[in-house]
Amino acid sequence: MRADSFSGDVSACTPIDPKSLPDAERYRLFGEELDALKQRTLARLGADDVAYVRRLDRLARRAEIAGRVLIHVSLEPVTFSLGVGALWVGKQLQATEIGHSALHGAWDGLPGAEKFESKTFRWDTPVDEASWQRGHNVRHHGNTNVAARDPDIHFGPVRLTEQTPHSPWHSWAVPATVALIFPNFLFVIGSHVAGLNDVFFDNGRPEKLDFLPDRSKESVRDAWKRGLRKYVPYYLKNYLFFPALAGPFFGKVLFGNWLAETIRDVYSAATIFCGHVGADVKSWPAGTRAHGRGEWYAMQVEATNDFEVSLPVSILCGGLDRQIEHHLFPTLPPPRLREIAPEVRAICERYGVNYKTDTWGKTLYKVFSHIARLSRKGGVREVVHAMT
Repeated sequence: MRADSFSGDVSACTPIDPKSLPDAERYRLFGEELDALKQRTLARLGADDVAYVRRLDRLARRAEIAGRVLIHVSLEPVTFSLGVGALWVGKQLQATEIGHSALHGAWDGLPGAEKFESKTFRWDTPVDEASWQRGHNVRHHGNTNVAARDPDIHFGPVRLTEQTPHSPWHSWAVPATVALIFPNFLFVIGSHVAGLNDVFFDNGRPEKLDFLPDRSKESVRDAWKRGLRKYVPYYLKNYLFFPALAGPFFGKVLFGNWLAETIRDVYSAATIFCGHVGADVKSWPAGTRAHGRGEWYAMQVEATNDFEVSLPVSILCGGLDRQIEHHLFPTLPPPRLREIAPEVRAICERYGVNYKTDTWGKTLYKVFSHIARLSRKGGVREVVHAMT
């Protein structure tokens, strides 16, 4: 048969564009592709992942020791600065690439990684592990940017989505954001997840409290217990014990430790604030629920930002420059998130799910611009929904 004599229906051979499918079918196929990617990635976890975290942990410990020694013995600004930098690197790695991932269960069940089991891992930060896992792993990750379920859509006067109704105190959101970052951002996180913020502040929404069931004596006592359990030993170690070892140089060591803490907190805040804030980041009113796994995946992607940095910077960010991938698969180690990011992006583009990424600087600019708009009444449309 001659080719030009073919009279069949060529449309039957044309691939269907997934974006043209009804939403229910589109989300179902989207979820199936991501589930398949997750299973392929989980199947590759093993000795290489264990070797990576153990190697990184050794590096972090050595950086901390070197930093404390250099700060202690320094007699001039250069050695002192090197010590502060080394101590910061140790603290940053322990807080993010190692600690954050371990508490998500990134290395659970892998032979040789018992030190990093999520149930027993001790985080070298002023944040209670159990409180953070309950507030972050369960509530934030399960309900990202959903009002009344995600406790991270606001921090005091800092309004991060329009789902929190505007009030006069939100006018201070931009300076309050800076105040949260300097000097102890992780102290604020610890206070938030332990419920101490609920003891003193109203969250501005109908449910009033983010973590505490009420302000009874029992609830308040429990919040203080969770907070102080980490605050007391952590700050005694960094701001009393190590400075005291320096004798007459107590002030110098105290200042060096404070600088390393502050750099870690500023760096971490610059990473974390980029995750779910921006004019093009979706949020949802109270009562919103995904209809199926594929739609839940899509909500995670569209409520989240990635940003582009080099590998060393990404490691110091704990892989949260791949925040989209982290929210899709929170139990994967950071190197695996970096590995699968191109495929995740391609799947999102194929199914018409908005995958957002930009430079770190531009993303931060979008974050502060959005916080500034939210600080003005009417700057972003106001959303007030009844609790369901």
